[in-house]
Amino acid sequence: MDLSLAAFLEQVIAYPTLAVIILLVLGVTVISGATDAPNAIATAVSTRCMTPGCALIVAAVFNLVGIIGMTYISTAVAHTMFSMVNFNGDTHHALLALEAAMIGSIVWGIVCWFFGIPASKSHSLIAGITGGAIALNGIQGVVAAEWVKVIYGMVFSLAAGFIAGWLILRIIEKVFAFLDRKRAERTFRIVQNINAALLSFLHGAQDGQKFMSIGMLGIALSFGAEEFSTSTFPLWFMVICSLAISLGTFLGGRRIIKSVAMDMVKLEKHQGAAATSSTIITLFIASMTGMPVSTSHASTASIMGVGAAHSIRRVRWQVAEHMVLAWVLTFPCCGFIGFLLAHIFMLF
Repeated sequence: MDLSLAAFLEQVIAYPTLAVIILLVLGVTVISGATDAPNAIATAVSTRCMTPGCALIVAAVFNLVGIIGMTYISTAVAHTMFSMVNFNGDTHHALLALEAAMIGSIVWGIVCWFFGIPASKSHSLIAGITGGAIALNGIQGVVAAEWVKVIYGMVFSLAAGFIAGWLILRIIEKVFAFLDRKRAERTFRIVQNINAALLSFLHGAQDGQKFMSIGMLGIALSFGAEEFSTSTFPLWFMVICSLAISLGTFLGGRRIIKSVAMDMVKLEKHQGAAATSSTIITLFIASMTGMPVSTSHASTASIMGVGAAHSIRRVRWQVAEHMVLAWVLTFPCCGFIGFLLAHIFMLF
């Protein structure tokens, strides 16, 4: 299968729906940059280790680097995304079902962004394509052996983030108990700045591969390919997705920064370092094992773990409950929208 830009443009001429799918993929990527990417820099901003403007630049740059860099290291997440659904069948209907799935994901992302909720774009994307696949091929449109990794990832990100955040903070407080406060704060400022860059890299690695895999699924369907190697992402497509996620971070990052790190729990510099370190560990393990997890899940759980370690009363549980409700609603809402739209689109 020829994955050059010229070959792609030829497929767009043959299947105009493919162009719509790619534009929708880029739209979802922009929304992810606005809603998920800011979680990587939220704690650095809330603890005054970075200014919002500087943090947004770091997030935009390292999200871009993460998409391209991690794709050359491991494509485990992309493989899971590509393999969890079955869109085989009539090419025209398959592309329409995939288009419907992407629209469902975008609609839910806009709603969550409007209310300042750090929604899981990963889960809305997965739910949307699952609904579209079921509309196309019934229950056989879901490959259970791969789809179950979504559940593993959700449980892992919440549990690992919370536990690691709690544990790392305890260790830091023990190790730095006798260090001069000013020297300690300078150290944790540096740690948080480095962690913000690493988290942005890992967010690009996680979410970038998810979105690119859906775009490549559309391209593969247009070629009539039933199988596709996730290790062959074309550079031109990686660059476009990287720019899209960075654009989203610039456009909508400030709203989510306020919701995650400023409204839910107040952190000091050493607590922020513990939270970001916890999130880095969680995302790295998930990326290398192929579990599609949400940056917002991992980051929020880490912040809650750190807050609980210091004092259970410092965590504003009402804010956390509001976020959890949005996560719980994501699967049925996006899945239903994708399923319904796919049926409607396939009528034409």
